[in-house]
Amino acid sequence: MFLDKVYSKKKKTKKEGILGLLLSLGPVVGFLLFGLVPMILAIFMSFMHIEGFSFEGSSFNGLDNYKEVLNDPLFWKSIGNTLKMSISTFINIVLALIIAFLLTKNIRGKKVFRTIYFIPYVCSVAALTIMWKWIFNTNYGLINGLFTPEGQDPIDWWGRADTFIPCLIIMGVWSGTGYGIILYSAALTNVKGALYEAARVDGANGLQCFFNVTLPAISPTSFYLLLTGLIGALQEFARPQIISGTGGPDNVGVTVVFYLYRNAFQYYNMGVASATAWLLAILIVFLTIINFTVSKLWVSYD
Repeated sequence: MFLDKVYSKKKKTKKEGILGLLLSLGPVVGFLLFGLVPMILAIFMSFMHIEGFSFEGSSFNGLDNYKEVLNDPLFWKSIGNTLKMSISTFINIVLALIIAFLLTKNIRGKKVFRTIYFIPYVCSVAALTIMWKWIFNTNYGLINGLFTPEGQDPIDWWGRADTFIPCLIIMGVWSGTGYGIILYSAALTNVKGALYEAARVDGANGLQCFFNVTLPAISPTSFYLLLTGLIGALQEFARPQIISGTGGPDNVGVTVVFYLYRNAFQYYNMGVASATAWLLAILIVFLTIINFTVSKLWVSYD
C-alpha cells in the first residue's frame, strides 16, 4: 500500500513536470522564431548589400552599411530628435511621483483618480495619436479654437519645426504618467512607517522626511521607470510616423526607428536598415550600462 502511494505520487509529479515543460516551451519557441533568429539574420544582413526583400543578387560589403549610416547627417539628427522626445520620460517620473504622493493622502475617490490617470496608458497609441493630431490641428483643433485671439492666424503646430517635438512631448506626458502613478502608489504604501517615526524623533519636518526617507525608499521604482522609459523613448516610432509620414518639417519627427523604417520600407535598403538596428541596440545597451553604473550612487535596496 505504501509503495503504491509512493509510485502514484512520483507518477503525478512526473506528469506535472511534463505539463510544466510543455507550457514553458511556448514562450521559448516564440523567442527563438521571432527574436533570436531575426536577430542573428539582422547581423548578417548588416554586412551585406541587399536591395528589396530578397537575398537574390545580394553581396557582402563589409562595414559599408555602418559607414553609410554613421556618415549620414540625418541619422545623427534622428538621435537628437529621439533624445529630445525622451524629455517626456523625465517629466512623467516627476509628475507621477507628485500625483502618487498626493493620492496617498486622505482624499475621497483616490481609486477613481488612479483609474482616470491610467486609462490613457492602456489605450491604443494609434487612436490617441490621431486624437492629439486633431487637437493640435491648425484650422479645427481644440487648442487653436480656445487660445487663438480673434483676428490672429492660428498656429500650425504640426507644420513648424519649433512646435512639432513639444507637441509630442505633451502627448507623451499625458499618456505615460498614469503608469508611473500606479507604480509609485504601490511603492509609497510599502515604505515602512518606522522610518518616518525615527526621522520625526530626530526632528525632521515633512519636507526632510520626503527627501531623506521617501525618495530613498522608492528609489528602485524610480530607477525602473527611468530605465524602461529611456529604452521605450529610444524606440519611439508610432506617434511621429502617424502625425507625419514624411518626418515632419525639417525632419524633426524622424527618430532612429523612423530612420530605420525609411531605409527598410521606403528605400528598400535592408542592409542599411539592419546596420541602423544594431547601432540602436548598441546605444541602448550603452545607456543601460551607464544607468546601472550610476544607480549605485542613488538607488537604495534596503
